[in-house]
Amino acid sequence: MSSPTAHSADHDTTACKASRHARVQQLITADETSLIELETLVATLPICSTGRVFVEVPDASWIFDLTVPARMIVTWLDRSQRSGEPGSGRSCAPGQALARAVNAWSDEMLCPGAEESVCAGGTRIHLLGGYLGTADIFDHLTETLGTDAASIATPARFGLVTAR
Repeated sequence: MSSPTAHSADHDTTACKASRHARVQQLITADETSLIELETLVATLPICSTGRVFVEVPDASWIFDLTVPARMIVTWLDRSQRSGEPGSGRSCAPGQALARAVNAWSDEMLCPGAEESVCAGGTRIHLLGGYLGTADIFDHLTETLGTDAASIATPARFGLVTAR
């Protein structure tokens, strides 16, 4: 997986409890193909992390209690309960609900150039899961919001980030 700058050493329990400590916002996406990667990633987050985790699954039977830092919110997207393109009458395709939800959230919550911004101490973005949803989100973040592609962690097999 390509990776933005690693978490700094100043994110220990004492530092994270300090009132003036910059809290790093996280945006994390996943689907049913990346649940183990997701659990591994959230287990390594500093306790002071804020932000959102979006997980798209085929149906409600995939939903479980995902433990995340207290200031983070997990949103489960049950594909079986969502429609495809408006007016098409089609079912929701893999990655479609994830891309719609994350792109809408990003438009409202991310500052332009969020990976370097001072708002919320910057944003770390980890896109896990299938190629279709990940590619749509990656394109939206880089082309519409101007996020530096090298600052977005994606599975290397997708080839979404070119060598610097």
